[in-house]
Amino acid sequence: MTKFLLSVHVLAAIIAIGPVTVAASMFPSAARAALARPGDEHSAGIARVLYRICGIYSALGLLVVVFGFFTAQSLDVLGQTWLIAAIALTGLAALVLAFAILPAQRNLIDEITAAAAAHVAGSDAAEAPPGAPAAGAVSAMDLPTADMPTTSLPAARVAAALESGSAANGNGFALARTKRLAMTAGIFNLLWATVTVLMILRPGSTTSV
Repeated sequence: MTKFLLSVHVLAAIIAIGPVTVAASMFPSAARAALARPGDEHSAGIARVLYRICGIYSALGLLVVVFGFFTAQSLDVLGQTWLIAAIALTGLAALVLAFAILPAQRNLIDEITAAAAAHVAGSDAAEAPPGAPAAGAVSAMDLPTADMPTTSLPAARVAAALESGSAANGNGFALARTKRLAMTAGIFNLLWATVTVLMILRPGSTTSV
């Protein structure tokens, strides 16, 4: 039973945590590409897929914790220092993911959608006949819907971004956030790498399993 629990624990870590670490590292550059090319659905789509991977697989990562606890209980090592350190680092990594990485990704997805909406509105204004309303005079009911990316961003927020021009000003603040997000993802990956090393070396362990 111990070997079974350990096998499931390791497989869950590979299947669930591996994709999150990779997607979290790739997301900042994908978001920068989407912000640099507003209206490019391919670039925006890549960023959304990476965001969904982080969200879905982070939920699956709970299996790692559950089976890790049962494995440690079966090995009777719950009180050992190396395991306590690994649990603490795992909890810290979970907090970084839940309260720093995922919210920042969600905000950047909103920025990408707002920039795409501004791009579509600007294109429509350029093609509009003389006398048509200016692109800046837009309400939530006037937003183009056919070409807008599907997202959870409320129409009112897109309208506000269009009216203020913040979605078309180069997205300087959003681009700065991608750099901070890249650093945060690096910290998250470092935490998991440390946990992995502790699980392999198990300094001071009383079991050879």
